[in-house]
Amino acid sequence: MVVRIRVGGVVQGVGFRPFVYRLAHEHDLKGWVRNSSGNVEIEVDGDKDRVQNFLVDLEAKAPPLARIANIDIISPSPESHTKYAKHEKYERFENFEIRESTSQKGKYQLISPDIATCDDCLSDIFSTANRRYRYPFTNCTNCGPRFTIIEDIPYDRPNTTMRKFQMCPQCQQEYDNPLDRRFHAQPNACPRCGPELSLVDSNGNPLQCNDVIKAAGELLRAGSILALRSLGGFQLACDATNEESINLL
Repeated sequence: MVVRIRVGGVVQGVGFRPFVYRLAHEHDLKGWVRNSSGNVEIEVDGDKDRVQNFLVDLEAKAPPLARIANIDIISPSPESHTKYAKHEKYERFENFEIRESTSQKGKYQLISPDIATCDDCLSDIFSTANRRYRYPFTNCTNCGPRFTIIEDIPYDRPNTTMRKFQMCPQCQQEYDNPLDRRFHAQPNACPRCGPELSLVDSNGNPLQCNDVIKAAGELLRAGSILALRSLGGFQLACDATNEESINLL
């Protein structure tokens, strides 16, 4: 039984394709999944009962950050009890894979907002043995920037501001591993290959320091006002116990 599925809603940038990949293997199905400008598209091939169970789990076990608005099912056979039935040419498969995304003119897809750092990534950041120790741009498929880095749909790294950062071998291995929580995490990065912190003066000139966060703290304690540049804009910060700094701000 071959079934083609289109899933709409917030289903890009939330680990949906890796979820579908793992779910298909769990149910011993072959086929593919891919992003498009309008939906996530899926095609599965396998035993009828396994396909039906896959369809149930597709919604029931969706990633926590996903928001499914619709699941449209297209089948080549009228007896398959589906929402839509169309006769199309279907291929046979040897495995299940994540395919390259397709761009569709005039289509759009809902994009997840930025998600606060998850507990697993916080653990990475504060573990001295982890290669992401104190790395502020740590993220995975369950957290991190989404809306503020995307420039086009479908949501893939080449369509985000992260395209400028080529992943190191270790990050690439995580990105390519279906069992890793950073599998197809588009902002995936580490201190070796990702964005870095810098400290500049009011004219944009770099200030030399070994520890940007420590230096920023010392400036705040000294009464300075800092503009913290993030992905979505700036935050202004000063010492809330320093009346002179507060008045200046």
